[in-house]
Amino acid sequence: MKPVLIKGAIAATLSVTLAHAAPAGYFELLQGAVFETGDTVVTGGKRIRLYGLQSCLRGTSYTDRSGTRRDCGEASIAVLAAFIKDTKPVCIPVAEQNDLTFVACYATVGNQHLDLAMMMITEGYGFATLKADGLPVHAPYAVAEQDARERRKGLWRFSDVRHPAVFLSRAAKPQGVP
Repeated sequence: MKPVLIKGAIAATLSVTLAHAAPAGYFELLQGAVFETGDTVVTGGKRIRLYGLQSCLRGTSYTDRSGTRRDCGEASIAVLAAFIKDTKPVCIPVAEQNDLTFVACYATVGNQHLDLAMMMITEGYGFATLKADGLPVHAPYAVAEQDARERRKGLWRFSDVRHPAVFLSRAAKPQGVP
């Protein structure tokens, strides 16, 4: 191969790689991440959580249409893992709390950039995170959640699915307080 052709091949390879690289400040959410929950993963030695998204809690359950009890948290994890595998999202840190970095992520599908947390919520496998006062951290997520619930998307198809905030608020209350 002539040197000019080698340089051209290297330049073409680099331009393809650069075209798919994450924008400045963003990082790729890579396959191989360890899923703690359907909203929190460990990747590259860092714990990251999708900002504004609350997944089903592991150990909580729903009853599918065949009458089988299923782990709700595992369902959220499976869908998040599939979205990551299929869309290869990129993320940017938005806040830090102790050993946890909150991120906003988007996936490119066709020529559209889609919010990964919004995808989880609109498909019915995630919920809007609520603040201590019961209001959503990010209002558009609460609107999308209500729409998914009304359309009976994802986990909302099952009559015994409960918003994780129900379980979290019970756990946060001191004993003896109704």
